[in-house]
Amino acid sequence: MIIPAIDLIDGSVVRLYQGDYEQKTQYQLDPVQVVHDYADAGAQWLHIVDLTGAKDVNKRQLTLIKAMVDTGRMSFQAGGGIRSEEDVKGLLDIGVKRVVIGSLAVKEPELVKSWIVKYGPEAIVLALDVNINAAGEKCIATHGWQEDSGVEIEGLLTDMLSVGAKHVLCTDISRDGTLQGANAELYAEMKAAFPSVVWQASGGIGSLADIERLKPTQVDGVILGRALLEGKFTLAEALAVWQ
Repeated sequence: MIIPAIDLIDGSVVRLYQGDYEQKTQYQLDPVQVVHDYADAGAQWLHIVDLTGAKDVNKRQLTLIKAMVDTGRMSFQAGGGIRSEEDVKGLLDIGVKRVVIGSLAVKEPELVKSWIVKYGPEAIVLALDVNINAAGEKCIATHGWQEDSGVEIEGLLTDMLSVGAKHVLCTDISRDGTLQGANAELYAEMKAAFPSVVWQASGGIGSLADIERLKPTQVDGVILGRALLEGKFTLAEALAVWQ
């Protein structure tokens, strides 16, 4: 499945380079109109990152996200600095289908596991952003990629699968926002190691050929952000390649 992505700061559509708020590109787009445009092209899901809420939980853009959900045009997964059950519930209550949880899965795995049990595996996406070191170890980065947790993705995932975790959005940080192509080898390896997981590949996709290269990996979903916003190809073209 092709999943377009939209990052929001103070109601505006933006993209950060390598997660850096200082390297921000802002697009003159209305987020609700983007929902309609992507739905018209055939998208069934939209991935939303609330970057304002990630920085300040008291400024979560729930009103805007609800307006997007209320279009009824597709299903939504959303995240951005999820730190508490209140954050999870807030998104689910406005109709978001899946809440995306990143750093907290590393810092407080027992808490996140309890949410998977309480709300069900369909309601939670684990966003695991990895740095791959010279030894080939896939260590998860936290705090908007500012810190390396020292936790390897395989161990964390095995733990999360013990309570039925299902959805994982995996980003190779070195590729994000670069349009240099996704790390197909990483996704092929992860899908083979954890076949029960519904894998979403994210980061680096800049051409239709990059999407084509992901097909043999058996990855389940592909997140498209900057490439769509900058017109590298259309969503309709991406969907056609994936099918």
